[in-house]
Amino acid sequence: FADRLRARFPEQVSRELHKAILGNEQVIIGTTTPGAYETLSRDPIIRQHTHRLDVPPATREETVAILNYHKQRLEQEYEIEVTREALETAASLADQYIKTIALPASAVQLADRACALVRLVTQEHIANLPQVSADGRCHPDDVMVAASQMTKIPLAKLSQDERSRYANIVEHLHKRIIGQEEAVLAISRAVKTARVGLRNPKRPIGSFLFLGPSGVGKTELAKALAEFMFGSEDAMLVLDMSEYQEEASVNRLIGAPPGYVGFEGGGQLTNYVRERPYTVILFDEVEKAHQRVFDVLLQVMEEGRLTDNQGRVATFSETVVIMTSNLGAQHMLVPVIGERERQLVLNEVHRFFRPEFLNRLDDIILFHQLTPDQLAQILDLMLKKELKLARQQGIQLHITPEAKQWLLAQNDQPEYGARPLRRIIARHLREPLADFLLQHSPTNQQVHITVTATQHKLHFHIQKEPE
Repeated sequence: FADRLRARFPEQVSRELHKAILGNEQVIIGTTTPGAYETLSRDPIIRQHTHRLDVPPATREETVAILNYHKQRLEQEYEIEVTREALETAASLADQYIKTIALPASAVQLADRACALVRLVTQEHIANLPQVSADGRCHPDDVMVAASQMTKIPLAKLSQDERSRYANIVEHLHKRIIGQEEAVLAISRAVKTARVGLRNPKRPIGSFLFLGPSGVGKTELAKALAEFMFGSEDAMLVLDMSEYQEEASVNRLIGAPPGYVGFEGGGQLTNYVRERPYTVILFDEVEKAHQRVFDVLLQVMEEGRLTDNQGRVATFSETVVIMTSNLGAQHMLVPVIGERERQLVLNEVHRFFRPEFLNRLDDIILFHQLTPDQLAQILDLMLKKELKLARQQGIQLHITPEAKQWLLAQNDQPEYGARPLRRIIARHLREPLADFLLQHSPTNQQVHITVTATQHKLHFHIQKEPE
């Protein structure tokens, strides 16, 4: 029995293997992956004198039965008790979230990790893990903790019912995205359809092209989607395609060929996805990328996998692929995009992108120009973050409506949407506030500051702490 055959053999080993295959003295059984078999089968003796038997992944029900077989080993090895519900949870979570390893192996690994965590908690010299059971039994919650560690998805997300959570995706995204109702609805419909299983399981969860002027929420929607699906807006890889305009730049994505500088490091894209398969990948200003980069994108969208320069496979079946572009932006400088504007934009898109690229997209989503009222709402969201930062420093900040209107009036580049607002807040609120605090050196642990405005600038007033 030869397990995990993966490559051609040294000449002496190959001769012995050929002799054994052609002889009648023993039965030879080997295991390998479909990809490795393609390499092995180039040997005519292996191809002509062996029978290929495909073993599909186990079903969820079969996996539970297999885990029950491992139950005694787990209990003896880790000296704990394992509940049946924990095994069922391991099969369910592995099937749903651990796509890089097939069932039942993924569920067995998850069960082993959960049992190891419970065992650690029973050791007095080990730091306490409050989320793990301390009664010497492996429960479903312990399996969730282990799954969170393996997938890097926050525990709270794994604990929520998937279907009910996705039913409210529109409301959740609109907590961060002001306006852009059509864009939010389009991305929500596509993601919900994929999440209930109505998609090719090998392809990404969704592949989208975001079109619109600068500062209208394209990147912010990608961040909101990452936070909703994977628990944090940091679960997102941003690649600026203006840095991938040369043919050789594709090596940065999948790794340099052997003999070239950077071969050992692998590719920026493939390395990231192998380590964090649950992620949003944002290709910013995709129209600037070289055609070889588009070839890589086509493979990701169609096959859901990339092989790097060292033969390692990165699987994209649990990623969301988003590409942004400013193509046709001049037609979207309106608060409502009508059929005429849409057609003008799509005409430009079809002239620029290859048909095979557009045909692999799940949706092309258009973003309109923001209205003054929507910019005011976005400013409010940004100021809430400023207030939160101030509270962490013991500062209670109150910004009057007049001060907010003054900040909005400093936006002399409305064609850039909400993007200038961050710079305006930093220049006119955060930096002057820092100078004010340094000059007055308030001694109270809790400082109450009111922000007002006159014609030319904001003013800061220290208030007495309420009794």
